[in-house]
Amino acid sequence: MALHNAPLGKSSDYPDQYDPSLLFPVAREENRRRIGLQDGRWPWFGEDLWQAWEISWLRPGGVPAVAWAEIRFPAASPSIIESKSLKLYLNSLNQAVFSAPEQVAETITADLSSACGAAVDVRLLSVDESAPAIGRPEGYELIDDEPVGDVVYEYSAESLTVSAEEVSEQLCSHLLKSNCPVTGQPDWATVLIRYKGKKIDRPGLLRYIVSFRQKQDFHEHCVETVFTDLMARCKPEQLTVCARYTRRGGLDINPWRSTSPEQGPGPRLVRQ
Repeated sequence: MALHNAPLGKSSDYPDQYDPSLLFPVAREENRRRIGLQDGRWPWFGEDLWQAWEISWLRPGGVPAVAWAEIRFPAASPSIIESKSLKLYLNSLNQAVFSAPEQVAETITADLSSACGAAVDVRLLSVDESAPAIGRPEGYELIDDEPVGDVVYEYSAESLTVSAEEVSEQLCSHLLKSNCPVTGQPDWATVLIRYKGKKIDRPGLLRYIVSFRQKQDFHEHCVETVFTDLMARCKPEQLTVCARYTRRGGLDINPWRSTSPEQGPGPRLVRQ
């Protein structure tokens, strides 16, 4: 679907009846072609972990129930779901009657899987249960105070360089910022990079991350761009890139891409 038809950036009436047609898929293919992946094969494993904190429905007696959810979209899905459309869809459940939480989870799973074109995993969790604890990126070295000259605010990968030294390290920056491609609103994230290979120049990496500051793109596309640029310019043997984005509208999005199928998005952070 064309982005100009998306609900994002438009005034919307919040639905009072369950409506899966509210979900608005956005094809991944265009962005992947833009970053040089032309043949339909993607050099990563990964997923997009969404945490949805505002889910409610009616129990059979009419009393509301509330929950939160972990939603995992596979990176191999043909489409992502535009975030405002997901919020509108979840709100369409508010006045719907479900016999049990399991029925809610099954409904959300089926609707999201149909919309994005691949099997989506949904875990519905009680607000009485412990949510993932807010932590910090343990074992990661923060690069935000590295000396950077000639800072740029327009996307550029030219500063990504390596030395001859072979290392295995984990780097972190809280300074990833991009802008929504529809509304222009800022999106804030902590980016986590785990790699093995020739040592990446840290000031150059920080300069590169800051260069996203005016870039207009979706969260998932930004992470795939970082992964692709690091692979192309630094050629690590192993690489995982994850971004933990600040919550907006009751949703936070945490894409990760990796050369390994077993790497996850790290801890829930303070801005989530």
